[in-house]
Amino acid sequence: MIEHVDSYYAATAHRKDARPPLNSAIAVDVCVIGGGFTGVNAALELAQRGVKVVLLEAVKIGFGASGRNGGQIVNGYSRDLDTIASRYGEQAGRKIGAMAREGGNIIRDRVAQYNIQCNLKPGGIFTALNPAQMSGLARHVKTWSARGFSDGFELLDKTGLQRHVKTDRYAGGLVDHYGGHLHPLNLVQGEAAAFESLGGVIYEGSQVNEVKFGDVVTVKTAHGEVSAKTVLVCGNAYLKNVLPDLETRIMPVSSQILVTEPLGEEAAALLPSDMCVEDCNYILDYFRRTADNRILYGGGVVYGGQDPASIRAKIMPLMHKTFPVLKDARVDFAWSGNFALTLTRFPQIGKLAPNVYFSHGDSGHGVTTTHLLARLLAEAVTGDTSRFDVFAGLPYFPFPGGRSLRVPLTVAGSWWYRFRDWMGV
Repeated sequence: MIEHVDSYYAATAHRKDARPPLNSAIAVDVCVIGGGFTGVNAALELAQRGVKVVLLEAVKIGFGASGRNGGQIVNGYSRDLDTIASRYGEQAGRKIGAMAREGGNIIRDRVAQYNIQCNLKPGGIFTALNPAQMSGLARHVKTWSARGFSDGFELLDKTGLQRHVKTDRYAGGLVDHYGGHLHPLNLVQGEAAAFESLGGVIYEGSQVNEVKFGDVVTVKTAHGEVSAKTVLVCGNAYLKNVLPDLETRIMPVSSQILVTEPLGEEAAALLPSDMCVEDCNYILDYFRRTADNRILYGGGVVYGGQDPASIRAKIMPLMHKTFPVLKDARVDFAWSGNFALTLTRFPQIGKLAPNVYFSHGDSGHGVTTTHLLARLLAEAVTGDTSRFDVFAGLPYFPFPGGRSLRVPLTVAGSWWYRFRDWMGV
C-alpha cells in the first residue's frame, strides 16, 4: 500500500497503520470521496447528525494537502473581505464575511471536544516587507473591523515585531490572536477517529474509479462499490480525473516545505512567542516552530503541481534570507504537496447532480476553509441550504486556454505580481 510522503508530519504522526480497503458492495445514506480535511469533517458533521456515512480514501487519511501543509490557522479566505464584497456584491460579501472566523473556531472546538493531540498553539503573524505592505495590513484591520471583527488584531512596527520574530527582514507585522498553528496530519487523523467513534466507516486504499449518477449514486473502486443516496466529492487536487467536469475549475499547484533538525533554544530565540508567520508577498514564505523546536519553513509554488528539481534548493535560500543564523542548520525533512487553485482564488462548492455535491479550490487557505465548507456541505445534505447557497451561487470561471494553456498563462500572470513584490508596491 502507498504510504504518506516522507515528511516531518508522517514521521511524528500518532497513527501509522492502515485501514482496510473496500472489498464488497455496500449501501449507505452518504458516501464521501476523499479523506482530507473537507471529506473527513463533512463525514463527521453528518455522523453527528445521525446520518450513516462511508468515506473512501484513495491512499491514507491526510495523504494529500491536509497532511502536508504548513499547519497554519489563517482566518478568512485567499481574498480579503472588501475584495469579496466588491466582486460578488455587498449582500454576498456580508454573508461570507460573517463566516470568516468559523473555520478556525471549528478546529478549536474539534480539538477540545475529541481531545485531539495535534500541538495546537494560538496566534499567527502576517509580516510586511515594505511600507506598502504595512499599509495593506492596516487596511486589513480596518476592513475586518467594519465587518464586525474588531478584536484580536495587533499592528506591530519593526521594533514590536522583534518580540515575535528575530529577523531584520521585515518592516513590521500584524498579529491575529485568533490564528494559530498545529500538526495537520494529527488533526485530520484525530477527526477521522472522532468520525469512527460515532459509527462512521472509513476505507483506505480505495481509489474511486467511476461515479454513476442516478437516484441512487454508484461509486466504484477496484474491488468494491458503494450505493448511496448522496455523494460528496472532496478529492480536491488529488481527484485523479474521476469527474472531468471538475477539471476545468481548478489547477493543481505544489508548495514546498522543509524542516530543520531540532534546534532547542535557538528555535525559541528565533520565534519567542511561538506564533506562526507568513509574509505578505503574492508568492509568500511561511514558517513556525514545531513541538520539538525545529523550524518548519515553506514557500514557493509550481503551477501544474509538479515537484521542483530540488525542494531544498528552492526553499533553503528563502529560509536563510529570513534567518541567516540557520545557514549551518541540518535539514531533516523536505517535501512537496499539491493544493487546488481556482481562477478567482476563492473556494467553490456546488452540485454536479441533485444528489452529488462537491467542494474544492481553497487556494492556499485550506486548513480553515475546508472545515467551514465541510459544515456547509453537511447542512445542505440535511436540509438547510441557506449558507451552502451563498457559496454555490458565486460565479464560476474556468481557467483560460483549457488544460493545455492554464499553466503557462497562470505563470505569465504571476510574473506581474512577483514584479510588484520586488518593487514593493
